[in-house]
Amino acid sequence: MIDEVTLSVEELARACAVEPQWVVMRVEAGLLGCRRVGSDERRFASAELARARRLAALERDFEANEELAALAADLIEEVQRLREQLRAANRSRE
Repeated sequence: MIDEVTLSVEELARACAVEPQWVVMRVEAGLLGCRRVGSDERRFASAELARARRLAALERDFEANEELAALAADLIEEVQRLREQLRAANRSRE
């Protein structure tokens, strides 16, 4: 099994063009998930990178507050999951 590469708070912030504190605040608000390594280090998977970029873009481009951006991100992610399920169902019928 290949271990997934993860990002630190600082690396995630840099990849999203935000401050590290922005990342920490979204994690503490429950809007971004992370994995704890040790007692205080947070690590982020690639799925969280995509979500963080989406949150940052929604907040910046639409001047959305963090909760509204998270709701919009949730809906976008749900639509993506449903489209994947639909594609898989269509493939299984062929």
